[in-house]
Amino acid sequence: MDNKDTFDPRRKEAERSIIKTFRKELWSRFTQAVNKYELIKPGDRIAVCVSGGKDSFLMAKLFQELYAHGERNFEPVYINMDPGYNEANRLKIRHNADLLGVPLKEFSCPIFEIVGENETSPCYPCARMRRGALYSHAGELKCNKIALGHHYDDVIETILMGMLYGGQIQTMMPKLHSVNFPGMELIRPMYLIREDSVLRWAKHNELEFIACACRLTEGIASKRGSIDSKRAEIKALIKKLHETNQYTEANIFKSVENVNLSTIIRYKQDGIAHHFLDTYDSVKGDDLF
Repeated sequence: MDNKDTFDPRRKEAERSIIKTFRKELWSRFTQAVNKYELIKPGDRIAVCVSGGKDSFLMAKLFQELYAHGERNFEPVYINMDPGYNEANRLKIRHNADLLGVPLKEFSCPIFEIVGENETSPCYPCARMRRGALYSHAGELKCNKIALGHHYDDVIETILMGMLYGGQIQTMMPKLHSVNFPGMELIRPMYLIREDSVLRWAKHNELEFIACACRLTEGIASKRGSIDSKRAEIKALIKKLHETNQYTEANIFKSVENVNLSTIIRYKQDGIAHHFLDTYDSVKGDDLF
């Protein structure tokens, strides 16, 4: 769907507030991530993936502002994949796209039907399939990158989830080369933006977006009465820790920027496992702990 320009005065304020009211929290952190992690390069044609939620719609507006006020050495294409949303959510997405002036190109992929409600934990296979569908469609549009709206809070929650539930130290990277789609790359330009800032931007502009519109989790919850959410547990834990240490979130984020391999028992690089005993007798240690 290519949106008609049905102008709403809230659009102007939504755009102005990104540059003015929330400049430090949104615009500056967006451009900082783009520059720090070299997310955009001359000649890029980027599929900006808009799912319909607050994060992805803000990302679309940030890209529009960057294209309007930057060097215009890249080309954004705004796409929306319908994995099987109900009609109310489809209409809500289209309404917000028109209101905010985001020229969405819609396409469908029946992922909800393919995964099905019988999956005990449908989120992982669903996410993989959605990613593959986005890469494939972006390639058809001659794009070399897809942009996803994951933010700072998603990053730190992923770090803790990996440690507490996966027994590993890893993070959600700011950019990745696709393994299954050669020449394609994933970027996360909202990497340094806090979720609270996104919420306040939406509230300031009286914007309402779809939340989780997943029919799979809704179906499972209706059968079981609820569905376990490890991410919700981690989010609550971080909030609790913040009450006694205001630097909790920043320290979690920095923990994967300041990794000292000489204090790691075992790690993997390029699929090869390395153990501290491999070089223990040839390297002098430091009894920090």
